[in-house]
Parts: sequence; structure tokens; C-alpha cells
Amino acid sequence: MAHLQRENDEEFECSGTDVEPRIEVVEACGEWFVRVVGDDQQDSRQFELESIALAYAEGQRRRLKLATIVRL
Repeated sequence: MAHLQRENDEEFECSGTDVEPRIEVVEACGEWFVRVVGDDQQDSRQFELESIALAYAEGQRRRLKLATIVRL
């Protein structure tokens, strides 16, 4: 069963520039990472299965009312 392995909430340092919200999905070393970038913070999560990572990313895309998910 696939499960969330790690959650990482980080605050952006104030740089004086606006960061547009976005959802990023990337595969590295056989694991899948989803990063949700917001106005002043980001949330990174790691998954074992692509399907679970994409389902999470889709849910976040709908929650934030974004048009697309960025696959890196």
C-alpha cells in the first residue's frame, strides 16, 4: 500500500517578489514528489507510487483553482 512518506512545509524568505501558486510533480530515484507552491509557503510531499502522487496533485490543483499541474 502506498503511503505518504514525508511532508515538508517551508516558509519562503521574503524576497520582495510575488510567487505564483503552482503544483509541481517530479520523479526522482524511483519516488514521486509533489510540491504545492503558494503565496508565502510551500508544501512538499513524497510518494512511492505515481498514481497516488498525481491524485494528490490533482486534488491540490482543484483546491487552489489552478489550470494545470507542472511535470518536471
